[in-house]
Amino acid sequence: MRFAFTEDQLGFRDAVRSMLDKECPAEVVRAAWPDDGTGAGARAEPAAVAAVWARLADIGVLGVAVPEAAGGLGLAELDWVLLAEEAGYAAVPHPFVETVAVAAPLLASAGAPTGGGRSLAGIVGGTVRIAAALTPGHDGRAVPYAARADGVLVHARSTGAVHLLGPDEAGVHSVRTVDGAIDAADLTDRRCHDGNVVTAAPALVDQAFDRGALGAAAQLLGLARHMLDLTVGYVVERRQFGVPVGSFQAVKHHLADALVHLELARPAVHRAAYSAAVGSPNRARDVSMAKAMASDAARLVGAKALQCHGAIGYTVEYDLHLYLKRAWALAATWGTAAWHRDRVGRAMGI
Repeated sequence: MRFAFTEDQLGFRDAVRSMLDKECPAEVVRAAWPDDGTGAGARAEPAAVAAVWARLADIGVLGVAVPEAAGGLGLAELDWVLLAEEAGYAAVPHPFVETVAVAAPLLASAGAPTGGGRSLAGIVGGTVRIAAALTPGHDGRAVPYAARADGVLVHARSTGAVHLLGPDEAGVHSVRTVDGAIDAADLTDRRCHDGNVVTAAPALVDQAFDRGALGAAAQLLGLARHMLDLTVGYVVERRQFGVPVGSFQAVKHHLADALVHLELARPAVHRAAYSAAVGSPNRARDVSMAKAMASDAARLVGAKALQCHGAIGYTVEYDLHLYLKRAWALAATWGTAAWHRDRVGRAMGI
């Protein structure tokens, strides 16, 4: 058995990485934050934020999980998990996982129409962005990207069904969160009715949640890698006592610890993608293990990055905070590390 990604999968990842390096640098992520008047750091033009989503559509990324019959690529979790990691590395200021990895395959599985305002065709073409509140027990508060999404997937606890609500049906009320680029919103109305049900099939609902948790885990890997790259670059350039601070043993230990945690989490995420793609009966366990390990790794890498940067790491003018705060936000979505560890325990009979 070959335990590796194919050349096509790696080539697609490399193409997405190259595009995001060009189209979604730190100043574009910063431009997605509300302008508080402080002028903290260089900002791109607002149009550059929208252009990232359009470019993802142009190269087929947004339709990666949409069936070919509906204009997509018809690929599975092993094909998009690497793309989600690159979206995390770039801190793409759009609902990538929610739209590409959750909404698209769920709508396809549930037999959603290919036309219309919140359709598969709209996802493929980049005209539709979907937010999601599918975590068990989520009360509709601070839903990432809901403030500017075209629709929100909501799990109704009373019936178990998933509904796709328009902004007017969800009662979207914008709120500020630790990551200003995710345009979070409280859902104050949530008018769920038979007309906006996507599916009530428990298997599809559970699968949608697991895809979201898997995608978030992959994004956390990318964020951790970016924070580590920023820190290595900084400690090589920053000098103290006439030598780079990266030559100090304490700094080396911090970075080695960060790298070990990142590299331990990566195969867990890839294993979860495989389990999801082949329909393994252990999918939920593997996804939870991946989300818990990726959340822990991203938090630890962020802490080490902040420690190695010193005071400059705390400033909003410095790029580290963009990726650190995204990691904090993602670690708390699609189930916390503690929630997922508990689910792993239950799966193992503990």
